[in-house]
Amino acid sequence: MIKYKAVLNWSGGKDSSLSLYKVLKDKRYDVCSLLTTINDEFNRVSMHGVRTELLEAQAKAIGIPLTKIMLPEVSDIETYNNVMFKTMDNFRKQFIYTSIFGDIFLEDLRKYREEQLAKLKISAYFPLWKKSTKSLVKEFIDLGFKAVVVCVNEKYLDKSFAGRIIDESFLNDLPANVDPCGENGEYHSFVFAGPIFQKPVNYKLGEITYRHYTDPTNGQSSLSFDTGFWYCDLMLN
Repeated sequence: MIKYKAVLNWSGGKDSSLSLYKVLKDKRYDVCSLLTTINDEFNRVSMHGVRTELLEAQAKAIGIPLTKIMLPEVSDIETYNNVMFKTMDNFRKQFIYTSIFGDIFLEDLRKYREEQLAKLKISAYFPLWKKSTKSLVKEFIDLGFKAVVVCVNEKYLDKSFAGRIIDESFLNDLPANVDPCGENGEYHSFVFAGPIFQKPVNYKLGEITYRHYTDPTNGQSSLSFDTGFWYCDLMLN
Protein backbone atom coordinates (compact mmCIF):
# COMPACT_ATOMS: atom_id res chain seq x y z
CA MET A 1 0.00 0.00 0.00
CA ILE A 2 1.27 3.47 -0.93
CA LYS A 3 1.40 5.82 2.06
CA TYR A 4 0.85 9.53 1.62
CA LYS A 5 3.05 11.85 3.64
CA ALA A 6 0.98 14.12 5.90
CA VAL A 7 1.17 16.64 8.69
CA LEU A 8 -1.37 16.52 11.52
CA ASN A 9 -2.56 19.77 13.06
CA TRP A 10 -1.98 19.12 16.74
CA SER A 11 -3.49 21.01 19.66
CA GLY A 12 -2.52 18.40 22.22
CA GLY A 13 -6.19 17.84 22.99
CA LYS A 14 -8.59 14.95 22.59
CA ASP A 15 -9.90 15.65 19.07
CA SER A 16 -6.43 15.82 17.52
CA SER A 17 -5.44 12.73 19.54
CA LEU A 18 -8.43 10.75 18.32
CA SER A 19 -7.75 11.94 14.75
CA LEU A 20 -4.17 10.72 15.00
CA TYR A 21 -5.33 7.38 16.37
CA LYS A 22 -7.72 6.90 13.44
CA VAL A 23 -5.12 7.97 10.88
CA LEU A 24 -2.53 5.57 12.29
CA LYS A 25 -5.07 2.73 12.18
CA ASP A 26 -6.05 3.73 8.64
CA LYS A 27 -2.47 3.19 7.38
CA ARG A 28 -2.97 5.32 4.25
CA TYR A 29 -0.95 8.20 5.69
CA ASP A 30 2.56 8.58 7.02
CA VAL A 31 2.28 11.33 9.64
CA CYS A 32 5.64 13.07 9.36
CA SER A 33 4.99 15.85 11.87
CA LEU A 34 2.61 17.22 14.45
CA LEU A 35 1.99 20.93 13.83
CA THR A 36 1.14 23.29 16.71
CA THR A 37 0.78 27.07 17.01
CA ILE A 38 2.53 28.61 20.01
CA ASN A 39 2.00 31.96 21.70
CA ASP A 40 5.57 33.29 21.55
CA GLU A 41 5.05 35.75 24.40
CA PHE A 42 4.08 33.10 26.94
CA ASN A 43 5.61 30.05 25.22
CA ARG A 44 2.35 28.14 25.49
CA VAL A 45 -0.01 26.39 23.06
CA SER A 46 -2.30 28.99 21.47
CA MET A 47 -5.73 29.13 23.19
CA HIS A 48 -5.08 25.98 25.23
CA GLY A 49 -2.44 27.65 27.40
CA VAL A 50 -0.38 24.46 27.81
CA ARG A 51 3.34 24.95 28.47
CA THR A 52 5.61 24.12 25.53
CA GLU A 53 7.60 21.61 27.59
CA LEU A 54 4.45 19.52 28.11
CA LEU A 55 3.69 19.68 24.39
CA GLU A 56 7.22 18.51 23.63
CA ALA A 57 6.95 15.69 26.19
CA GLN A 58 3.66 14.68 24.59
CA ALA A 59 5.17 14.49 21.09
CA LYS A 60 8.15 12.53 22.42
CA ALA A 61 5.84 10.06 24.17
CA ILE A 62 3.92 9.60 20.89
CA GLY A 63 7.08 9.30 18.81
CA ILE A 64 6.28 11.80 16.04
CA PRO A 65 8.35 14.97 15.41
CA LEU A 66 6.81 18.28 16.48
CA THR A 67 6.79 21.46 14.41
CA LYS A 68 6.04 24.66 16.32
CA ILE A 69 4.68 27.82 14.72
CA MET A 70 5.44 30.88 16.83
CA LEU A 71 2.71 33.53 16.76
CA PRO A 72 2.49 36.86 18.61
CA GLU A 73 0.05 37.25 21.51
CA VAL A 74 -2.13 39.51 19.35
CA SER A 75 -2.24 37.99 15.87
CA ASP A 76 -4.59 39.15 13.13
CA ILE A 77 -5.85 36.83 10.40
CA GLU A 78 -3.38 38.19 7.82
CA THR A 79 -0.39 37.46 10.06
CA TYR A 80 -1.71 33.98 10.80
CA ASN A 81 -2.30 33.23 7.11
CA ASN A 82 1.19 34.42 6.11
CA VAL A 83 2.92 32.32 8.76
CA MET A 84 0.84 29.25 7.97
CA PHE A 85 1.44 29.66 4.23
CA LYS A 86 5.22 29.69 4.71
CA THR A 87 5.07 26.70 7.03
CA MET A 88 2.88 24.62 4.74
CA ASP A 89 4.94 25.62 1.71
CA ASN A 90 7.97 24.22 3.51
CA PHE A 91 6.10 20.96 4.10
CA ARG A 92 5.10 20.83 0.45
CA LYS A 93 8.76 21.08 -0.54
CA GLN A 94 9.22 17.91 1.55
CA PHE A 95 6.55 16.20 -0.61
CA ILE A 96 3.90 16.45 2.11
CA TYR A 97 0.61 17.08 0.34
CA THR A 98 -1.97 16.31 3.04
CA SER A 99 -2.88 18.30 6.14
CA ILE A 100 -5.03 16.51 8.75
CA PHE A 101 -7.46 18.26 11.12
CA GLY A 102 -9.59 17.22 14.09
CA ASP A 103 -12.56 19.46 13.19
CA ILE A 104 -15.95 17.80 13.48
CA PHE A 105 -18.76 20.01 12.19
CA LEU A 106 -17.74 23.67 11.79
CA GLU A 107 -18.45 24.16 8.09
CA ASP A 108 -16.93 27.64 7.72
CA LEU A 109 -13.73 26.56 9.44
CA ARG A 110 -13.37 23.56 7.13
CA LYS A 111 -14.00 25.76 4.09
CA TYR A 112 -11.37 28.25 5.28
CA ARG A 113 -8.77 25.52 5.79
CA GLU A 114 -9.44 23.94 2.41
CA GLU A 115 -9.28 27.27 0.57
CA GLN A 116 -5.98 28.25 2.19
CA LEU A 117 -4.38 24.87 1.51
CA ALA A 118 -5.64 24.81 -2.08
CA LYS A 119 -3.33 27.74 -2.81
CA LEU A 120 -0.46 25.32 -2.24
CA LYS A 121 -2.16 22.32 -3.85
CA ILE A 122 -2.32 20.60 -0.44
CA SER A 123 -5.42 18.60 0.44
CA ALA A 124 -7.18 18.67 3.81
CA TYR A 125 -8.38 15.51 5.54
CA PHE A 126 -10.90 15.45 8.41
CA PRO A 127 -11.11 11.93 9.94
CA LEU A 128 -13.75 12.95 12.53
CA TRP A 129 -15.93 14.95 10.16
CA LYS A 130 -19.70 14.81 10.82
CA LYS A 131 -19.34 12.10 13.45
CA SER A 132 -21.58 12.31 16.51
CA THR A 133 -19.63 14.25 19.15
CA LYS A 134 -21.34 12.21 21.87
CA SER A 135 -20.11 9.01 20.21
CA LEU A 136 -16.64 10.41 19.60
CA VAL A 137 -16.00 11.41 23.21
CA LYS A 138 -17.32 8.04 24.40
CA GLU A 139 -15.01 6.28 21.92
CA PHE A 140 -12.12 8.42 23.18
CA ILE A 141 -12.74 7.29 26.76
CA ASP A 142 -13.40 3.65 25.85
CA LEU A 143 -10.13 3.46 23.90
CA GLY A 144 -8.26 4.28 27.10
CA PHE A 145 -7.28 7.86 26.34
CA LYS A 146 -6.74 10.09 29.38
CA ALA A 147 -7.16 13.86 29.19
CA VAL A 148 -7.35 16.79 31.59
CA VAL A 149 -9.34 19.97 30.93
CA VAL A 150 -6.90 22.89 30.66
CA CYS A 151 -9.19 25.71 29.54
CA VAL A 152 -12.91 26.53 29.79
CA ASN A 153 -14.92 29.31 28.19
CA GLU A 154 -16.81 31.13 30.93
CA LYS A 155 -19.79 31.60 28.59
CA TYR A 156 -20.43 27.87 28.88
CA LEU A 157 -18.60 26.45 31.90
CA ASP A 158 -17.54 27.71 35.31
CA LYS A 159 -14.13 27.59 36.93
CA SER A 160 -14.78 24.22 38.60
CA PHE A 161 -14.45 22.38 35.28
CA ALA A 162 -10.83 23.48 34.78
CA GLY A 163 -8.43 20.75 35.83
CA ARG A 164 -10.98 17.93 35.65
CA ILE A 165 -10.34 14.58 33.97
CA ILE A 166 -12.53 13.84 30.95
CA ASP A 167 -14.53 10.81 32.03
CA GLU A 168 -18.16 9.76 32.35
CA SER A 169 -18.59 11.93 35.44
CA PHE A 170 -17.31 14.98 33.57
CA LEU A 171 -19.67 14.33 30.66
CA ASN A 172 -22.64 13.88 32.98
CA ASP A 173 -21.91 17.26 34.58
CA LEU A 174 -21.79 19.20 31.30
CA PRO A 175 -24.71 21.61 30.83
CA ALA A 176 -27.16 20.73 28.05
CA ASN A 177 -25.93 23.60 25.84
CA VAL A 178 -22.31 22.37 25.85
CA ASP A 179 -21.13 20.11 23.04
CA PRO A 180 -19.66 16.87 24.49
CA CYS A 181 -16.44 17.41 22.50
CA GLY A 182 -16.34 21.17 23.13
CA GLU A 183 -16.51 21.69 19.37
CA ASN A 184 -17.80 25.24 19.79
CA GLY A 185 -14.79 26.18 21.91
CA GLU A 186 -16.48 25.45 25.25
CA TYR A 187 -13.39 23.72 26.64
CA HIS A 188 -9.93 22.48 25.64
CA SER A 189 -7.91 19.56 26.91
CA PHE A 190 -4.45 18.03 27.23
CA VAL A 191 -4.14 14.30 26.52
CA PHE A 192 -1.53 12.60 28.67
CA ALA A 193 -2.04 8.88 27.98
CA GLY A 194 -3.71 6.50 25.56
CA PRO A 195 -3.18 4.05 22.69
CA ILE A 196 -1.06 6.46 20.61
CA PHE A 197 1.39 6.99 23.53
CA GLN A 198 4.46 4.88 24.19
CA LYS A 199 4.28 6.08 27.80
CA PRO A 200 2.13 8.54 29.77
CA VAL A 201 3.12 12.19 30.21
CA ASN A 202 3.43 12.76 33.94
CA TYR A 203 2.14 16.15 35.04
CA LYS A 204 0.91 17.99 38.09
CA LEU A 205 -1.82 20.60 38.40
CA GLY A 206 -0.86 24.21 38.94
CA GLU A 207 -2.80 27.42 39.47
CA ILE A 208 -6.14 28.23 37.89
CA THR A 209 -6.06 31.68 36.30
CA TYR A 210 -8.46 33.89 34.35
CA ARG A 211 -7.91 35.81 31.12
CA HIS A 212 -10.23 37.79 28.86
CA TYR A 213 -9.81 37.91 25.08
CA THR A 214 -11.26 39.94 22.25
CA ASP A 215 -11.88 38.09 18.99
CA PRO A 216 -8.61 38.44 16.99
CA THR A 217 -10.31 37.44 13.74
CA ASN A 218 -12.87 40.28 13.84
CA GLY A 219 -15.76 37.89 13.32
CA GLN A 220 -14.04 35.84 10.60
CA SER A 221 -14.09 32.69 12.73
CA SER A 222 -17.03 30.68 14.06
CA LEU A 223 -15.25 30.36 17.39
CA SER A 224 -15.94 33.38 19.57
CA PHE A 225 -12.96 34.64 21.54
CA ASP A 226 -14.67 37.76 22.87
CA THR A 227 -15.05 36.17 26.27
CA GLY A 228 -13.16 35.09 29.36
CA PHE A 229 -11.37 31.79 29.91
CA TRP A 230 -10.34 29.87 33.02
CA TYR A 231 -6.97 28.13 32.58
CA CYS A 232 -5.59 25.30 34.66
CA ASP A 233 -1.81 25.35 34.49
CA LEU A 234 0.00 22.04 34.06
CA MET A 235 3.62 21.32 34.91
CA LEU A 236 5.83 18.36 34.18
CA ASN A 237 6.11 16.08 37.18
